[in-house]
Amino acid sequence: MTKNIDSALQSVKKHIATAAINAGRQPEEIMLLAASKTNPAEQVKKAWLAGQTIFGENYLQEALEKILALSDLPIEWHFIGPIQSNKTKRIAENFSWVHSVDRKKIADRLSRDRPEALPPLQVCLQVNVSGEDTKSGILPESAADLAAYVAGLPRIKLRGLMAVPELTTATALQRSQFQMLRTIYDQLRQDGFDLDTLSMGMSEDMDIAIAEGATMVRIGTSIFGPRRYPIPEELAAARIIR
Repeated sequence: MTKNIDSALQSVKKHIATAAINAGRQPEEIMLLAASKTNPAEQVKKAWLAGQTIFGENYLQEALEKILALSDLPIEWHFIGPIQSNKTKRIAENFSWVHSVDRKKIADRLSRDRPEALPPLQVCLQVNVSGEDTKSGILPESAADLAAYVAGLPRIKLRGLMAVPELTTATALQRSQFQMLRTIYDQLRQDGFDLDTLSMGMSEDMDIAIAEGATMVRIGTSIFGPRRYPIPEELAAARIIR
């Protein structure tokens, strides 16, 4: 059965609200980003009609096709996947946010390629909190150096940190990795960085992420259901497929 996106979206929002209250937080502190990768434009539109306005995409070519198809809708597009150097121009031109900056070279290119007619590109630094070789992200001990570099670039605005923790059922391990990102975030704020975004938590671990301070959760499967069509070659080559 095709998942009813409207009811699924409302269920996710209630889940987020409950998790926030259980953690002693206010539900409005957490922003829902609908991770729409591998879902066609028609499904994204259904979610938009149900009240969702912020969507995250991992794969550039797929995203550009949706952005074009849905150009009549005031959608805020976030790029949340690994970034190749030759893709920065199209990303800088078409997205409002980028969550996956993990190299000075990529930050430089996004800054250079962001059109002056657009508002500054909002960016998060991706931190590899799990230490997995297959994951993108800067090492935790290098986050402060990259933050200082990115904060000094024109046409982009450093907003916070993002992480994709290890996929595991061990809640203590999940929690420790979210805590690591929160610790880095808090230290950067203490050091004077104007940060307000912790992008962490997905369908399977949003409760722990919210308890540990997430301000934005990236939810796909719980809204759209399981991925329903083959992943193209370009997508399969990406290092983060979740």
